[in-house]
Order: sequence, then C-alpha cells, then structure tokens
Amino acid sequence: MQPAGQAPRRPFVPAAVDAPLTAPGELLDNPRELYIEVTNRCNSLCETCPLTFEPQEQEHYLTLDEFTQLVDQFPRLERAVLQGIGEPLLNRELAPMIRYLKARDVRVVFNTNAILLYPRRQVELVESGLDELRVSCDGSTPETYARLRGVNVLPKVLRNLGQMVETRRRLGAANPRISLFFTGVRQNIHELPGVLELAGQLGVDELYLTRMVFFGEGLATADQSIFNGQGAVQDQVQAIVEQCERRAAELGIAFRSAGAVSPREYAAGTEGVELPWQGCRRPWRLGYITANGNALPCCIAPFTGAPYDDIILGNVHAPGGFSAVWNGQRYQDFRARHQSAEPPAACRGCGLDWSL
Repeated sequence: MQPAGQAPRRPFVPAAVDAPLTAPGELLDNPRELYIEVTNRCNSLCETCPLTFEPQEQEHYLTLDEFTQLVDQFPRLERAVLQGIGEPLLNRELAPMIRYLKARDVRVVFNTNAILLYPRRQVELVESGLDELRVSCDGSTPETYARLRGVNVLPKVLRNLGQMVETRRRLGAANPRISLFFTGVRQNIHELPGVLELAGQLGVDELYLTRMVFFGEGLATADQSIFNGQGAVQDQVQAIVEQCERRAAELGIAFRSAGAVSPREYAAGTEGVELPWQGCRRPWRLGYITANGNALPCCIAPFTGAPYDDIILGNVHAPGGFSAVWNGQRYQDFRARHQSAEPPAACRGCGLDWSL
C-alpha cells in the first residue's frame, strides 16, 4: 500500500538487453524472438539448475528437420537463442541449425559451458555465422567453479575459450562476440573480480553478471541470493560490482547485466517497487519452445519451482502449431493473470526475489 497523499508507483518496466519490440499488453501476431531448446540434457551438474535435481521432460535432441519445421512457423523472426534447459553443444547438428537461421538474417546467440568447445566445433561456430557465444563461468578458482557447476573442469573450459578467441582471430572473423556469463550467489560473488581478470587474459569481449533464480534445491535457495540483499551483504555486492566496473573500463571489456541497466543497478534490485513483474514483456513478444515442443512463458519459468504443468501453455506439435498455442486460451489466461496483483506462480517472484 502507498502512504496517504502519494501517487501510486508505476510498475517497474525493465528494458530488454536488446531493444524492446513491444510494450506490455501489445500482443505481437507472431514473436520476433524465440528460445529453442536444441537439447534438454547437459554434461554439467550445476547447483543452481533444476535439471541437476529433477529432469522435467523426456530426453530429446532436436534433429535438423525438426528444427527447420519449428523455425518455419516464425516468419518474422529476428533473434533466436538456441538454449533453455540443457547444453547446446551436445547437439551435433547445432552448426547447420545456426546456418539455417543466418540464411534468414536472424541474429543467433546461445550459452554454453564450453566443455565440448573443441577446435573443430570452434571453426564450425565461426563459419556458421553465430553472432554471440556466451560461456558460463561461475568462479575464478577450480574449487568454486566445481562447487557451483558440479564438474571440476575449469582449466579445460578456459583452454577451450582461449582457443576460441584465437580461432576467431585466425579466421579473420568479427563474430561470434564472446562473453563470460557469471551467475552471482553469495558463495561465489567474491570471485567476480577474478573472473573479470580471466576475461582480460583470454581476450574475451564481455563479462555479464546475472542473478540466480532460486527454486529451493542445491545452491538455488533464497539464502544464497544476492538480489535485494540487506546490510553487509548488499554493501559487499555493491563494492565488488563497482570495483569490477572500474577494472573492466581499464581492460576494455564490456561489463553488463540483464535489463539494459548497469551491473550496479542490477545488483541493487527493485526493492520498494510494486508489482514489478507487470513490466515484463515476454508473454507478449517472445516464444520459448522446449526440446519436446512445449511452449513455456520464458526462459526463467523452469527455474522458479512453479509446478511444471502450470507453465506449459501448449505444444507446437498439436494441430495448428505454434500459432494455435500463441493465440490459445491458456496463453490468454496466463497474460491476463500476469497483469494482475496475483500473477502465475512462475512470475510471482520475478523482480522481487530474482531477475526480470
């Protein structure tokens, strides 16, 4: 409730990393942005990922034929993110999938743990036209990396990443842009400066700070969150982020976070903002399709601990394909609840307990 005599706060409206394509409530006839799980299995055991604890769908690897049939349902597609739950490099047809999208002038991005980023795959990705390669790295020491990601492979990841930077240079390519993605929790936030130094040594273009979405297992718990922290925790996070902002400028590395805000603003969170989830545009502008064809509201939803059946809004293999799902009753009901004070369970903590 607002204090008497004050105007009500407007819902928090986050800017997208890329320019927003629509305002809340303005429904696109067909999404311009699409998340596609090219596989739903992984070769890491991350302590902040639900796949480690309870796989939510039957194992599947998209074939190239399945992929093209799906993508062809999005005639106005501008950006594709080839990830969800799972490690994209496990799919051996990943490079042809990227080439198919690039032939349509679609911007293509994906996150990887880089364990399988061997020289042959490096060349394939550069030659495919991939726009951005995001490598998850949640620690600067082998011990912290292994604690967060469940596999003791940091030296291999750094070797592969350094080779990827060199492969891009050797082939005379400007792309893919190469980023390090750091999921910040209380157990590893002190190593963010060390990850930044690694980025500088390897010649990486960018370091990206993202917050953990917690669902109650492993390290994905509320007491590990750095978001909307209090007292000493918040002071520590802010000091580390400010240190990294200064050092990144010295190294010539971009230091970013979600929402098109500075990492300092991102780490501070949205404390005091009412109904922040109402500013999210995802249910109106983008699609998320799992490896088995289920349409979910966004890439965050599987991490929230919401009942999985509640976040399935339809299946693209049913009659009518994605269009029938996008305009169907379940999606319409989801959007209506999203704009209320009692949103779906997957949205309730968004902007309050975790990242928008």
